[in-house]
Formats: sequence, C-alpha cells, structure tokens
Amino acid sequence: MTTVLLHFPDQAVPASRLAEAAGLPAHAVDRHRFPDEELKLTLPFAEAGTFPDTLVIYRSLDRPNDKLIELLLLARHARRQGVRRLVLVAPYLAYMRQDIAFHPGEIVSQTIVGGFLAELFDAVITVDPHLHRIDRLDQAIPIEHAIALSGAPRLAELVASKRHEALLIGPDEEALQWVQGAAEVTGFDYDVCRKVRHGDREVEIQLPDLALTGRQVVLMDDVASSGHTLARAAEQVLAAGAASVDVAITHALFAGDALAVIDAAGVGEVWSTDCIAHESNAIAMAPVLAEALDRVLGPAG
Repeated sequence: MTTVLLHFPDQAVPASRLAEAAGLPAHAVDRHRFPDEELKLTLPFAEAGTFPDTLVIYRSLDRPNDKLIELLLLARHARRQGVRRLVLVAPYLAYMRQDIAFHPGEIVSQTIVGGFLAELFDAVITVDPHLHRIDRLDQAIPIEHAIALSGAPRLAELVASKRHEALLIGPDEEALQWVQGAAEVTGFDYDVCRKVRHGDREVEIQLPDLALTGRQVVLMDDVASSGHTLARAAEQVLAAGAASVDVAITHALFAGDALAVIDAAGVGEVWSTDCIAHESNAIAMAPVLAEALDRVLGPAG
C-alpha cells in the first residue's frame, strides 16, 4: 500500500522534515492564483492510476481561509482518483477558539470547521489546538483518528538547555496545561497569571503569588497573536524583580507588530516550534508528528 506526503511550496521546509522523519516520499502541489483570486491546484500525479493508496497532506492552517479551500479541492479530487485514505497533518488548526456563542447571533466555528475536516479526511493530526471547553479533539472533529499533540515537552527541553533555573509562568489561566506539561519534563517550578481582557489588544495581568526577584522567568503559552498578553505579563514580571524574561510558544502567529510589542516589553528571547513558519522557530515538531503519523498509518502505511 503506497503512501505519499503532499505539501505546498510555502511550507516545504517543515513538510520535508516530516517526510524524512516518517520515511515517506514528498511532492509539492503547484498553486496558481488567478487575477480574480480563484485558485488552481495542480498535483504531481499526471497519469491515470498514479495516485497513491494513502495521501498525507501537510498544511498548517494559520491564515486559513484560502487553505481550507485548497483542502476541499485537493481532498475531493483525490477521492475521485481512487485515493483510499486521506490524512491531514495540520500543526496549527484554525477556527478552534470559537467553541461557544459568546454573544447572540455568533456562529460557533469550531464544530462547523471540525465537521468540514471530518468529511474530507480519515485522520487529522495537529499540535496544541485551542481547546478549552472540550476535553478531546474528536469532540470538534468527529472521526476516530483526531489526534492532538503538544509542543510543550519539546519546548521544555529547549528551555532547560537555555535557562538552567527557569521559572515557568503562563500568561493566563488557560496556559496551565502547557506550563504544567513542561514542568513535568524539566522539574521546573511553574504557575500562571490571571488575565482580564478588555478587548483584543487591551488586557490586564495579575501575577501569581511568587517571589520573582532574581528569577529567570520563561512565559509559556500555546499561541501568540497580538502579543499584548505576553507583553503585559513580561512587564509585570520584570517590575517584580525578575532577572530575565523569555517566551516559549507553540504557535508563532505574531500578527502585525506583535513581535515588536513583545520586544519593547523587555523580553529577551522568543522560542517557538515550526508549526507556523517564523523567525523565532527553534524547535522542529517533525519527530513528534512522525510518531503520530506512524500510529495512524499502521503496518500498511
């Protein structure tokens, strides 16, 4: 049973790392955008009967809207060509934060996008999805192989090599699972701040009741978007006497001037996984993704 990994040119580097770790051949999808913004995709399987039995598609879904259309076109076409099994490796999974209607009339995107992916794929593998009111990824993507991995252990190993006496702090309560997971790997002390949000870019941070004087603090979270939560936490940590403050995150979204905002707050270094391509990438997730992919594909993969 043949298995091939497909990727898009803009994510060739992390996709190639995964293909090498998983022992799979990798091919790129050609992507053309027409003047009216429509997309044309061309696959490397030109002749009839050359499609593999299993197709692994690597597509991290940051800035997701075009990418979801790409997945729709690619998956439907592959099924028509006889591909029996489709696996999506999406290290960053979009539209998971809107899991309830916070205000009347709001659309709950998590289950809609999750259902869409479940219709297209037999398995979905992701890293640190933004799940806070459900326990498992298959509650959002209702298929047997909906696998959520974590970047925290890999980041924890990096932090331990950089800061030997680190104190791990989450910028808000929702980050507890990441700092706790990292602490289990390293044995470092950890805690979380309390966040009060007044808007997308206005947040108030309350530090945990810890002695921070002279400590090497590392702020850990799953995702950084505007950077304002991390910046406010960093400012307060330094004001409380910390010797240094660095940031370790799984998903480096960093919209707009987010990195400048964090830098201006006094953050020393920013480390991220390669789930989203960014200059701060310091850890490759390919070994962890390859292990999960091997479990999904099984002996026939």
